[in-house]
Amino acid sequence: MRTFVSTIFAFLLSGFPVTAQLADHTVTINDKFSERINIGISTNEIAITSDFSGADITVFGAIDGADELLLATFAYDVVVALEGPRKPTTVRRKERVAGIWMNRHSIRFEPIPASYSMSSTRPLADIANLMELASRDIGINNIRLVPTGAVGDGSRLTDFRDALRRIKQASGLYQRAPTGVQFISKALFRATVRLPANIPVGHHKVRAVLFKNDQFVMEKIIPLRVVKTGAEQFIYNLAHVYPLVYGILAVLLATLTGWLGSVIFRRD
Repeated sequence: MRTFVSTIFAFLLSGFPVTAQLADHTVTINDKFSERINIGISTNEIAITSDFSGADITVFGAIDGADELLLATFAYDVVVALEGPRKPTTVRRKERVAGIWMNRHSIRFEPIPASYSMSSTRPLADIANLMELASRDIGINNIRLVPTGAVGDGSRLTDFRDALRRIKQASGLYQRAPTGVQFISKALFRATVRLPANIPVGHHKVRAVLFKNDQFVMEKIIPLRVVKTGAEQFIYNLAHVYPLVYGILAVLLATLTGWLGSVIFRRD
């Protein structure tokens, strides 16, 4: 069984060299440790259509140079996260004024991942201390939410940060699976991360972080591109690359639709 799994993992890494050998992959290493982590995915591009309802992506990985005794005592932990493209985000708070709900206050945050799906071998609190996790932006609660301007009251900033996290999780864009990473052999692991139905298109990245006895060992990042396909891709590209043309066509289409409606329902 171990040989079979090793063969599959080797096939994934060698059969799809784009994911393992892209020039823009990122590696961060703690020189105190000799262990290394490698990851591979079956494709570096995912095409979605209008009826896309979400999917799971499987990440295979291996720990090179792992200590047999530490493996047997579960001293190694792995966190795998799929991060979407970073975008500035504005959070608005509604208040009731004269019986009408209106946007009264807002805070704009520096670019954050538009989506974030994380899996780990155990709950993060059992893997490393909060300071270590926060310094590496690991976990939904540790993603840095930095306002772009003055906010005044600190408690107000906390409220807006909490609201942003709630909104992201409620929409399915931020997800976590505390036991989504499983060791399938001594040093081989498999992680499942969720792609929500409303996943943003663009350049994503798959992060794999290795810990040993609560200490950071290594992080590896490989890219993943999410694109629309078919008519959806044409409309998306038209709206984002040629917004003026898209706007003119939208106005013409609305005018034509209105004219046809008046002709069809016209009374003689």
